[in-house]
Amino acid sequence: MPRTSAVLSDFPKHGHDHRACGSHALAEAEAICHSRGARLTDLRRKVLETIWEDPAPLGAYDILAKLNASGERNAPMAVYRALDFLIENGLVHRLSSLNAYIGCRHVGRSHSGQFLICSQCNLVAEITSDAVTKTVARAAAARGFKPSGEIVEVMGLCPHCRGT
Repeated sequence: MPRTSAVLSDFPKHGHDHRACGSHALAEAEAICHSRGARLTDLRRKVLETIWEDPAPLGAYDILAKLNASGERNAPMAVYRALDFLIENGLVHRLSSLNAYIGCRHVGRSHSGQFLICSQCNLVAEITSDAVTKTVARAAAARGFKPSGEIVEVMGLCPHCRGT
């Protein structure tokens, strides 16, 4: 596959300053919550900000440790409840294979969860492929199965780690 900026932009460069991405994501989150009448509490906001601080996925206890590093005393259940809210509102995704969370890069758009996960550096590209969604739907329908959601996680090496 030819090396294009579109392909490489799916995976943040190693050392990428993710703060601008986080600022944009937080603004989107506030707008979505406002439009839905949902409350983006201080803790929910802090959890979302923490997730967006780093382009690599974070586990719940990693998020908790970062939040409590400043002297706060947040409980694990409070963080899990905040994560549940963020997932329900389409602001973050849970990656089952890593037991970790990543900010949604397609906020406000209805989409299936499809992720390319680098097994070397742990960076993740969130993609939306109608072809993958249709293939999964056809395979499920052929077996009489009605999916309620789709999350596809593909492990491999990102273009940066492959050196392409």
